[in-house]
Amino acid sequence: MKVTVVGAGAVGATCADNIARKEIVDELVIVDIKEGVAEGKALDLTQTSSLLGFDTKITGSTNDYSKTAGTNVAVITSGIPRKPGMTREELIGINAGIVKDVASNILKYSPDAILVVISNPMDTMTYLALKSLGLPKNRIIGMGGALDSSRFKTYLSLASGASQHDIQATVIGGHGDTTMIPLTRLATFQGVPFSKILDADKLEKVAADTMVGGATLTKLLGTSAWYAPGAAGAAVVESIIRNEKKVIPCSVYLEGEYGESDICIGVPVVLGKNGVEKIIELDLSDEEKAKFKASAEAVRAMNNVLHEMSVL
Repeated sequence: MKVTVVGAGAVGATCADNIARKEIVDELVIVDIKEGVAEGKALDLTQTSSLLGFDTKITGSTNDYSKTAGTNVAVITSGIPRKPGMTREELIGINAGIVKDVASNILKYSPDAILVVISNPMDTMTYLALKSLGLPKNRIIGMGGALDSSRFKTYLSLASGASQHDIQATVIGGHGDTTMIPLTRLATFQGVPFSKILDADKLEKVAADTMVGGATLTKLLGTSAWYAPGAAGAAVVESIIRNEKKVIPCSVYLEGEYGESDICIGVPVVLGKNGVEKIIELDLSDEEKAKFKASAEAVRAMNNVLHEMSVL
């Protein structure tokens, strides 16, 4: 089995590191546009294999997609962050071109590949990939919900002292500070609802902290996070490659589920060898349904930029 990670920056390199360490695949390819960076990081990672005990073959490539031939799953992390003074439209326009070019190059050599999108704005880039490439919807997956849910579990653990490994917690909706929906009502610790463990004020704070989880790290680090995003991408890849059929929240294309259509947005899905194998429809409360509808409207507003700029 073979995985390609496009983008050798902090998130892409961390994702590749996790995939290699866990020996999720036999072969891993890292691609970047900057001369020598992918090759250097591939060599650096390879030099850890005897220390960490893995045998994954790692190859780096500067924009030579022929080396990605035979890829089963491709992770797209490439794109630029939003810079001071840059409009939303400018960011989308630049990253849309990058994502379309990368995805087309991957499919040129690996027409059956499943694509995992991490590039931002993630829901919109996932939608762009789906609409522009003509692939079946099960093969286009946005990673965001996996990361948001891991942050939700972290804040629940910090507030309660419970082990994250025993927490079930899901974030749905758009991958953004104002669009994600941490489902506090459904969060449990070993089957016990957190509403019986934490008071309402603490649960509300957990949800608020989760929603600004990315912004909090950016403020602390001076740049976007990479450890958790990279690990989340690797977790999505692992469930697909190993056919684990784990339920992981991801941004996927809806056709009536949750009352929404023609949109990619975060919902829990079963991930297996075919990519998205099933969308899990949770029994949401009226308040949660209203929040999801508002989140979908915000994501659609972002998607509309693609049409306004004639990218789609």
